[in-house]
Amino acid sequence: MTDEKPEPDERPEEAEQPEKTGKPSAAETSVKQFRRFATAVCAVGVLVQLLLTAYYLGMGHRAAPHDLPVGLIAGAGQRGSITATLEENGAFAVADYDSAEALVTAIKRRDVYGGVDVTGDEPMLYVAGAAGASASSLLRSTYNNVMQQQKAQQLTATARGGDTVGVTVAESLIAAPKVTDVVPLPADDVNGVSLGFLTQALSLGGTIASMGLGRLIPRTRRSWRRGVAHLATLILYAVGSAAAVLWSMSWFGVGEGADQVEMLLIFSLISLAVTGSTAGAVALVGPAGALVGAFYFTIGTVISGASILPEFLPAFGRELGEHLPTGAGVEAVRDNLYFPDAHIGGHLTVLVLYAAIGCLIVLITNILPNRTDRTSEVDLGL
Repeated sequence: MTDEKPEPDERPEEAEQPEKTGKPSAAETSVKQFRRFATAVCAVGVLVQLLLTAYYLGMGHRAAPHDLPVGLIAGAGQRGSITATLEENGAFAVADYDSAEALVTAIKRRDVYGGVDVTGDEPMLYVAGAAGASASSLLRSTYNNVMQQQKAQQLTATARGGDTVGVTVAESLIAAPKVTDVVPLPADDVNGVSLGFLTQALSLGGTIASMGLGRLIPRTRRSWRRGVAHLATLILYAVGSAAAVLWSMSWFGVGEGADQVEMLLIFSLISLAVTGSTAGAVALVGPAGALVGAFYFTIGTVISGASILPEFLPAFGRELGEHLPTGAGVEAVRDNLYFPDAHIGGHLTVLVLYAAIGCLIVLITNILPNRTDRTSEVDLGL
């Protein structure tokens, strides 16, 4: 027999290749999952941005007055024409007053944003800068336009009659109309945006606190003691956050002269309304309940009335804003700071309802028995 040597394998690479099974490898599966997740995240981000952009522009892009309450002091022969002019297109809602004292009182109570007295030799405009810069500016511009039209008509009538105008009369015609700011903004808050910043800080801080408590509290066994501890923590946080807001306000001179105890109570109630309602939502549906706090911050602050007055918002935004903790809180703080004669009972009622309902939910969900009866992950002695 002849010894034959085996022929060398001419394609060793093919022999070493693993057998193909038709199933994707773990690496390929991981890449596909990453791509799907990244696509979903980007799509959700773009959608949220689109919705928020449309919402913000819808609320404030073309802010215009809707039935802005104003006062009027006029004779019987003037009242009808002036009221018709002001209420044209629904921009103003005119209320009649008998005297300047009554009009000023109404402004201080925030029944109206301002008004005009045309019964004297020279009309007088009354405004309240602290009620909102947009309303004050609108009243001033409207008043100036009307006065300029009237003066132009007087000059035209004089010229047609061939009469000359004396120096005194000419000076009166070109003089700026008289304006009285009944409740001006303080010098340290010239544009009136402080309330919006304070509301945003309270909303964001309350949301973060509620999310943290929502993750911490469930780590202990359910009981009425845990519910009381949760509620006590919410109240302590509310008072602490209110004190922090007041302290920061003092750095910039905002709120000087206001009753500090009243301001502390109002800010505490705003904070408890935000944190309590958010914590209640977290207790009911889990971590997703924190979206309630995010809603206050992203949606509620825009329609709170801090930067855009309620009367300048679309009807939907006005109604929703006034019934959210952010909107009720802004109005309560503004009235307490600048309009002590105003009635804030309605705003406080909204805040109390949010705080009470949220805290009640927290108590009830903590008192209910633990269905799984698992051992506490964190022993707080409760």
